[in-house]
Amino acid sequence: MNRREPLGIAVIGAGRMGADHVRRIDRVVSGARVTAVVDIDAERARAVAAGVDGCTAHTDPAAAMAAPDVDAVLVASPGPAHEAALLAAFEHDLPVLCEKPLTPDAASALRVMEAEQALGHRRVQVGFMRRYDAEYAELKALLETGRLGRPLMLHNRHRNVAGPSFFTSAMLISDSVAHEVDATRWLLGHEITAVTVLCPTPSSGAPDGLRDPQFVVLETDGGALSDVEIFVNCGFGYQVRAEVVCERGTARIGEGHALVTDEAGHWGGAIAQDWTDRFAQAYDDEIRTWVDATRRGEVTGPSTWDGYAAAAVCEAGVRALEEGGRVEVDLVEKPALYR
Repeated sequence: MNRREPLGIAVIGAGRMGADHVRRIDRVVSGARVTAVVDIDAERARAVAAGVDGCTAHTDPAAAMAAPDVDAVLVASPGPAHEAALLAAFEHDLPVLCEKPLTPDAASALRVMEAEQALGHRRVQVGFMRRYDAEYAELKALLETGRLGRPLMLHNRHRNVAGPSFFTSAMLISDSVAHEVDATRWLLGHEITAVTVLCPTPSSGAPDGLRDPQFVVLETDGGALSDVEIFVNCGFGYQVRAEVVCERGTARIGEGHALVTDEAGHWGGAIAQDWTDRFAQAYDDEIRTWVDATRRGEVTGPSTWDGYAAAAVCEAGVRALEEGGRVEVDLVEKPALYR
């Protein structure tokens, strides 16, 4: 493409996430424009595309990718559809930002990774947006200085007001804890080697049969432990917090102390109600970074390997939930392309 021209992006998936990315590219991020919107629901694709000048609507991802004004692809469709979309993008050698999960399971993620290796170069950035959050980035930078010594433990809390009606007990791990899996790997620089899942008596706010909350313990090859409290029906707000405990100190993020008021006999501040509020800056910076790198002819950020590793860990986590006990994570050897 002519680097002076805006990057033409096909957005696959016009649901809440995809529509929000269309808005973001159209109104927030410079250097790019949405040229195509794809969704199996033709009316939904047309409705989202109608808000963007010169944008076309499609029901077939491959047809959209073949259009001459498409230079890159953003995949925001449901996870089971990701593999086909990614392989189609590879056929056109198009750069892709793929929302997490890369794919829903380790086997399909491995197929995608092998297909990308066959191209001989990276094409995929996986949408683990917490790496672009200012607080997470500050914590990562602090750990890299070594000032606090070796990380020993990482405590994570992940709470939602209410989970979607279709959420299953396994999805608490595969769709929610997946973020903490990537955050643990990225912050600590370790691979996760084993998973244990413990469940208290379910909250009275959880739908019948849903094991919520859950307590997940992740072991790493660097000798650290990471635990995750996942509570998707907490009822009061959206909270994502992390505290790392090191040999010479601790550091924590996500306390939400940007504004605290004292008035009329009470004090407090606002609690975010969903991820679009808490991580708005992270999503903006993630897309901006991807667009800028793509225009330079580069692929940066979380790789297909990171997506595969997260899928493998979550798969082990679901087994630990369903079978009980500690389940080891089985990873293939890391290919040279991702080292």
